[in-house]
Amino acid sequence: MKELVLTDKQTKLVDTLVSTGCTIREAAEMAGYASGESGRVSASKALRQPHVQQYMMQSVQEALGLNATVAASKLLNLARGAKSEYVQLEASKDILDRAGFKPADKQLHLHKGDISVSIDLS
Repeated sequence: MKELVLTDKQTKLVDTLVSTGCTIREAAEMAGYASGESGRVSASKALRQPHVQQYMMQSVQEALGLNATVAASKLLNLARGAKSEYVQLEASKDILDRAGFKPADKQLHLHKGDISVSIDLS
C-alpha cells in the first residue's frame, strides 16, 4: 500500500494547530488556505484524512513528550513549596501514583445470600 504524503499546507496546518492551539480557521489562514469560511472548511476536510490525523497524533505526542519535563518540574515544585498543604498533598499523591506507588483500590464486596432479620419490639 502506498503511503500518502502530506502537502506543505497540510503540514503547516497541523504544525500550527499543535504549536499554538489556535482555531482551525486561524491555522488555515496561517497555513495558506483561503481566508474565511471556505478556508476553514477545506482545512477541516484535510484534518479528517487518515494520513493527516496520523501526522497530527504523532506531532501531539512529540509536543507532550517534550513538555513533560516542564510538567514534572511544576509538579515537584508544587509538592515542595505550595502555600496550601492540600495542594502539596495532592501533588505528592500524584507523583507517587505516577511512580507506581498507587494505593490499593477500595472495593465494595456484596455477598448474595439469605439474610433474616427479626426485631422484637415487645
